[in-house]
Amino acid sequence: MDIKNLVTFIHVAELNSFTKAAQKLGYSQSTISFQIRQLEAELDSQLFERVNHTVALTETGRNVLQYAHRILRLTRELEEDIHKKEEISGHIRLAMADSLCDSLLDEKFSEFRKNYPGITLKIVAAGTEEMFRLMNHNEADAVLTLDHPIYNTEYVIVREEKVGVHFVAGAEHPLAEAGEISIRELMDYPFLLTEKGMSYRRLMDEKLAKMCLEIRPVLEIGSAGLICSLVEQGIGISFLPDYVTERKASQGKIAYLRVKDFEVSVWKQLFYHRDKWLSPQLESVIQYCIDREFTQNSP
Repeated sequence: MDIKNLVTFIHVAELNSFTKAAQKLGYSQSTISFQIRQLEAELDSQLFERVNHTVALTETGRNVLQYAHRILRLTRELEEDIHKKEEISGHIRLAMADSLCDSLLDEKFSEFRKNYPGITLKIVAAGTEEMFRLMNHNEADAVLTLDHPIYNTEYVIVREEKVGVHFVAGAEHPLAEAGEISIRELMDYPFLLTEKGMSYRRLMDEKLAKMCLEIRPVLEIGSAGLICSLVEQGIGISFLPDYVTERKASQGKIAYLRVKDFEVSVWKQLFYHRDKWLSPQLESVIQYCIDREFTQNSP
């Protein structure tokens, strides 16, 4: 069996396109088609369904894809062992919630770069729907979400954990010592929020919409860390995940507000597509995400 045909098969499967696979591999489309036909003839099975210019794996194709990944992984492991290649290298695309960037790219990132100088990393900050679109089109290798819990057999969940979220105000804010308050009382004050439609902001807005309420913030910005600093200065109140606010809260610089009958369930989840080959460079980035973003690092 020709390894090149398996590589071509994996690319067509991940990109759902003969044309995109040809562009990615630098082949003509006719070459791609020939290699797939050759592989199908060798296996005596149809691997793709081709309907109205769309390409989708057959059930047999899905099974073959798993074997193809394993064969390719073993082949590369053999090559690396023979050549005693020590450095892991490659380009990884990670789609993630914008507010997680600060914790991922903190001072520990320099240590990751020192350990894996051959890995280049592209961070794409996006909403959850866009993240999964990117992963489904093989434009992102892994996804780190901050949203309601998502379960889909198409994706492998590497890690997940529930994230606490609170309305917060500066320590000198009139509501800081107010005890339990209603959401309607809260809305009399200026708000600083992340962009509309993004992760926990969207979940908060959906909860408010069910109550026929809407918050119109005086400031919208992607950086949760900056919002937290502005809240500390008394410029407004916000709705933020605890991992952003807990340090300032423990220092007494901001206060968690006790809002009656208002709970939003937010989960942090790390995914990759089940058809994606878990390369050494992707494994390294995933492990770094686990170490930086999840409090429970054991499997």
